[in-house]
Amino acid sequence: MAEQIRQKMISPIELVEAHLARIEKLNPKLNAFVQVDAEGARRQARAAEDAVVRGEMLGPLHGIPISIKSSMEVKGMRCEAGTKLRAGFVAAQDAPLVSRLRKAGAIILGNTNTPELLMAWETDNLLYGRTNNPWDLTRTPGGSSGGEAAAIAAGCSAAGVGSDGGGSIRVPAHFSGICGLKPTPGRIPATGHFPTSVGPFALLGVVGPMARTVADLKVLFEVMQGPDDGDPSAAPVPVRWPSRDDLMKLRIGYFEDDGRTPVTAETRAAVQAAATALRNAGFEVEPFRPKGLESARQLWWQLFGIAGGMLLQPMTRGREADLSPMLKQFSSWVAAEPSHTAQTLLDTWILRDVVRMQVFSQMREYPILLCPVASIPAFRHGERSWEIDGQTVKYLDAWSYAEWFNLLGTPAVVVPVGRSSEGLPIGVQIAARPWEEELVLAVATELEAQRGAWQAPNIG
Repeated sequence: MAEQIRQKMISPIELVEAHLARIEKLNPKLNAFVQVDAEGARRQARAAEDAVVRGEMLGPLHGIPISIKSSMEVKGMRCEAGTKLRAGFVAAQDAPLVSRLRKAGAIILGNTNTPELLMAWETDNLLYGRTNNPWDLTRTPGGSSGGEAAAIAAGCSAAGVGSDGGGSIRVPAHFSGICGLKPTPGRIPATGHFPTSVGPFALLGVVGPMARTVADLKVLFEVMQGPDDGDPSAAPVPVRWPSRDDLMKLRIGYFEDDGRTPVTAETRAAVQAAATALRNAGFEVEPFRPKGLESARQLWWQLFGIAGGMLLQPMTRGREADLSPMLKQFSSWVAAEPSHTAQTLLDTWILRDVVRMQVFSQMREYPILLCPVASIPAFRHGERSWEIDGQTVKYLDAWSYAEWFNLLGTPAVVVPVGRSSEGLPIGVQIAARPWEEELVLAVATELEAQRGAWQAPNIG
């Protein structure tokens, strides 16, 4: 789209109008957007068109209509994170990454739906209701960036921004058949996100790009990346794209399951197909599963669930009647376990560092990991357990494949490669060590080239 705008093959005005028409047609079915700023988008499009006519230097995203998850501050738009506790909150300023996207020429169409306080892998709340998957409206596009994934997959938005503390970019990308990048904490600033990126959320949570292709992720990443003082994990890491020769020297280790939580047969087949495709691209790809992943899962829950629940408790105390059923359910799981003491929190933090060192040491032999994103493809609204190979997989266990990499603080990208027996998309996950976003995106590019063209859902 950006290239066609630069070549004057299409105009930003035409592009924005096409997306607004798509939103008008499909959003009643999807409920992906919580706010659409049609007039603001048209105003931005006219300004973008004038810049083209004047022959000005154009940014890499000039005229591109995007959307933003409604947990991220966009000036003049709601930033409610799906909760009645923040109903009517309107951002007074743009988050730094939003400013960077605007400076690159992006046009913001609106913002998208989330579960309450982002604490679910299904997008539904008492403010705006349920978001549906464009591949099957009876199923969820995932959470917590479910509205974002649905909008992008359905062609209502060219690309956008999600956030991820336990799979919240990657699971929706997997469920909705698009690509998503979970970066290293601090590589893309989480400044302006709610919940705020401090404490355990700063260790685990990130914001990152979501799009239909890896090439689009790469453009968005380059625009969004870079340190900001408002993110406690920030570091001045330069962008370093590997040469293809250097890339092909990397060994890829893949595994189809973690030995604890089973995956569907189609998920297993998707990982195998991705491994074969990467071999065909010239990589050395071997079976390998690092030790320590189960410890990473348990420690993730201690930080995200228990410590995160303690951080949110003062906000929700006394407002229980305003909370959604999904948040109440999540809170009940947290309440069933003891709260942290200073000692248990310190122990958890130390063990996190120990596990990270153990896993990263093993990854010297296999710097790239290939594995499932989740146990299952998109589930029906409200489901909380599934039968796989005669074993019951519970809700919190199904996403452990994503949660490891939040605890480890590593970048991971999702690429759609397969289909379930019901025609639902299945993605695979490519991970590397911290600050190596360029490696996972480069490997994902090779996989995508082997896979072929992106497939759109048949929603109209």
